[in-house]
Amino acid sequence: MMKTLSSISLSLSLSLVAMATPNWPTQRGPHFNGTAGEGMKLPAKFSPTENVVWKAQVPGSSAATPVVWGDYVFVTAADHEKKELHAICLDASTGKLRWSKVVSKGRVHLDDRSDFASPSPVTDGKRVAFFFGTGDLIVFSMDGKEEWRKNLIPEGGKYFAFQWTFSTSPILSGDNLIMQILQRDVPFHYGGMSRGPEGATKIPSYLVAFDFATGKQSWKADRPGDAVAESLEAFTSPVLSRTADDGGNLQLLVAGGDALTGHDPTNGKELWRWGTWNPTKIGHWRLVPSPVAGSGVALACAPKKSPVYAVDMKTGKLLWKSEDPEVSSDVCTPLYHDGHFYVLNGEYKDKRISCIEPRSGKVLWTGAIGTRAKIEASPTLGDGKIYFQDHNGKVFVVAADPKKFSILHQVEFGDRSVRDQRCSLALANNRVFLRSQKTLYCFGE
Repeated sequence: MMKTLSSISLSLSLSLVAMATPNWPTQRGPHFNGTAGEGMKLPAKFSPTENVVWKAQVPGSSAATPVVWGDYVFVTAADHEKKELHAICLDASTGKLRWSKVVSKGRVHLDDRSDFASPSPVTDGKRVAFFFGTGDLIVFSMDGKEEWRKNLIPEGGKYFAFQWTFSTSPILSGDNLIMQILQRDVPFHYGGMSRGPEGATKIPSYLVAFDFATGKQSWKADRPGDAVAESLEAFTSPVLSRTADDGGNLQLLVAGGDALTGHDPTNGKELWRWGTWNPTKIGHWRLVPSPVAGSGVALACAPKKSPVYAVDMKTGKLLWKSEDPEVSSDVCTPLYHDGHFYVLNGEYKDKRISCIEPRSGKVLWTGAIGTRAKIEASPTLGDGKIYFQDHNGKVFVVAADPKKFSILHQVEFGDRSVRDQRCSLALANNRVFLRSQKTLYCFGE
């Protein structure tokens, strides 16, 4: 069937947008799928001394992905010694500090696995939003002026109804800043602390949108789940995707509470729901990987070495689930590029990455990364290369080739005595940005 003139124009327009997107404005990049804009030239090889454009010290740790727009790079930090949370802006060309704000003082973590600085910022080039596990959502102008802030923890509570340290990253859809709060439905105590508002009989999970410029609430929608206990909790972030690569309706995808749902991003209305990967209602299946979509297929990764599930975004019906135990992810969010999903299994033996056809679920190849360290950073892709790091700060570069698996480069950055490297790499403006402990590196040819 011949394409209509309007569909050809739409395809051309989307291609031009992709070509003209050198920035990395969100946790999962400009297209919400882990893939950078087209046309960039990124280094395959680098080290602490090779192809380094600059490196900058930051005041604390974070699992957040750096966010880049033009000459601005935004990062978060938790200073555990001073007990401070920081929102930071660096010059993306030089690494020099543009501004740094202490957004809160006091407790910076609830456990020894993560801290309140784990969510990634988001920007549209006019302003930038930071969210922290304290519940604080803060919007700054690009020059560091605070424009508005809100705390999203319900009145009467000190923390979200969440067992570990709450983390989800904000996203932008048009003029709206969208947040996802998926938590338990009743208050409880864990680690000697109360989680959720004391005395509440029902705590909702929900989606909420604020006008990015003013902070005024645009809409709020309940997002219930049939899960129980910790399985209601999700570290995931919502993503936007169209129902077809060459167009289609824009949907907001949400994974958590033992279900994957598609929503109208203009009002949060649920369009379809698929579930579940947890039919026996196991109570400790918290969800970490965010959904990813491409070719009209939304992918959700069930936890704890369970399968990956693919759902048709138009019908909400299951297309396939992975049968090979190597194709699984407990933490890493997969990526989509050029008609293929890439699923990184950071828990399996020597760690595996697989290339998969979206509609059939056919595994084209699975390759062994060859590290004993756990991988929790999500893979990112640009210029035909896939980048990620393991817990010890060893960085891997894999060819984004659907025909064969090959490792192009691997290099040590971390300290093997510290096992908490979770940051994904950002790819923007012909540069690779790597967060390693308290150092932010920028690499280029």
